[in-house]
This record gives sequence, structure tokens and C-alpha cells, in this order.
Amino acid sequence: MNTTPNRQVVCDTLLEFAKNDSSIYVLASDSRGSAAMTSFADTFPEQFVEVGIAEQNIVGIAAGLAHSGIKAFVTSPACFLSMRSIEQIKVDVAYSQTNVKLIGISGGISYGALGMSHHSVQDFAVTRAIPDLTVVVPADRHETKKMIEALVHYEQGAYMRIGRNPVEDVYDSDNFEFEIGKAIQLATGNDVTIIACGETVRIALDTSKMLRTSGIHCRVINMHTIKPLDTETIIKAAQETNYIVTLEEHSIHGGLGSAVAEVVVQHHPVAMKIYGIPDEPAIAGKTKEVFDYYGLNAEHLAANITAFCKKEIR
Repeated sequence: MNTTPNRQVVCDTLLEFAKNDSSIYVLASDSRGSAAMTSFADTFPEQFVEVGIAEQNIVGIAAGLAHSGIKAFVTSPACFLSMRSIEQIKVDVAYSQTNVKLIGISGGISYGALGMSHHSVQDFAVTRAIPDLTVVVPADRHETKKMIEALVHYEQGAYMRIGRNPVEDVYDSDNFEFEIGKAIQLATGNDVTIIACGETVRIALDTSKMLRTSGIHCRVINMHTIKPLDTETIIKAAQETNYIVTLEEHSIHGGLGSAVAEVVVQHHPVAMKIYGIPDEPAIAGKTKEVFDYYGLNAEHLAANITAFCKKEIR
């Protein structure tokens, strides 16, 4: 079982690049511990900026550094970065076209026990509506490494959300092709497609295996980039399978499901079902407890998708 959280992978990967690139800076909002960035701060103190609990300021400072040629990586809790700093993200990063990478740590329901104030299940809805802002979310530690490597060379503002705790691996290693804006198909099938992102990708794979035992061949697509969305892969899935299901650690409104539905309804309408956090303050609890409560586990999803495919939507 993997014991390395994605946030540690972010730090380790940036450390490797920073050894040969003094333009890489990391900024924290009293969050170096939460972001697992202590070793970066200790190793490259002149490339680390501690702003304190000032999330709006940290985005503005990062944008200023980017205007000076710095590759700025902001690490701050996703719940605050994507809400409290949204105007600065819209104006200072996206509209001003600055090379700032916004790393929302402890995203989704990672801060489970702290409740709605610390959950970030609206961040995709907000950030994907901002022009010139890329939105990405890795499925596991291996994809996190590939994503950071890509972002180091990516000359556009981006928002990346990662969780807090270690997650089960989706990939066996980091020996796979990764491209921002290009989804990855992880399982084949022509009966139904599950399109998932982030930590729900592993759940989608497990669900697919359960469905196969009952004769339903399920395609699984890892949509690691919420924006720009891989519309070609979505349209292909709509054309080749009878149903599309989306799965995400986000509100059912405005996130991956909404993004996929916008493509499907305009290009090749098929029956769809969106699974995520319902339109209510999510319960407090550990990630698995919250997922189980809302039926976001392989057993429940397999049963519901089976019924959905039989036109018995519930």
C-alpha cells in the first residue's frame, strides 16, 4: 500500500528541478508543513517565500515574481486558495497571463472532519470558468510527478488540486505518457464509460472490474485535465458506448460532470449520470467515510450503474 502522499511528491519533484533551475520558487501561506514543503524551504531558502495566512496576497506576490521571470508555485489549502483568492487568480494570474502554478493542497474533502469551511468541492466549478487558466488534478503519486514535470515547462497559469493523505496507486510506475489536456484511457469497454478524475479514478477502476464480472464491459477514462477538456475522447466514448457516468470528489454542479455533459449534449447526446458530492454541506468525516456515505465506492456504484444501464435509474 502506498504511504507517500501526493503533496510529498510535489515537493520532491520541485526539489529535483530546483537543483538546476534557480528560477523555480515556492510560496506558502503558513502552509509549508501541510504542503510537505519544509525540505524545499530548508534546501533552497532563497527560492522559498513564506507569506503567512494571506491567501490573496500570495497570489499577487506570485504574479509579481512571474513578471520577473520566476516560475512561481503557490502552495496553499485548496479551500482558501480557490475561494478567498479567486479575484487575484482571475485578474493577476489568468487575465494578466502570468506563469503562476497554483497548488491547492488538501483538496476535495481531505480536511473531512473540519467540515464545509475546509472542504473544497466547488473549486473546479469556479476555476474552469476563468479564461486562460488550466485546471488539473492527478490520480495518484505517479501522475502527480508527471504533472509537476509538465507544469514546470508549462508557460501558462494553472490550478492543480491534490489531496492530503496517501492514495492507492492507479499506475504501476511513472513510465507512461502524460500530456496536459489529453485524457488517459485505463480500461476498455463498449457498454458504459466512467470518466473520473483525481482520487476517484482508482474507485472507477475497481467499479469497472466489478461490472465486468456481471457482464458489463466498462471503459474507464482518467480525465486529469478539467480544462482544457479532452473533448475528442469524450465524443468518442459517447459514440462507442451507450452510457456515460462521471465520478468526482466535487459538487455534482459545475465540475467534471458538468463539463462532460456540456460536450455530450452538444456533440453526441447519450444517457448520462453524474456522481459526486450532492448539493448540500458534505458531512464531516474521513475521506472513506464521506465517500461511503454518499455511495462513492465500487460496490454501490457498480450496483447503480448496472441499474442505470438497464434504464432503471435510481
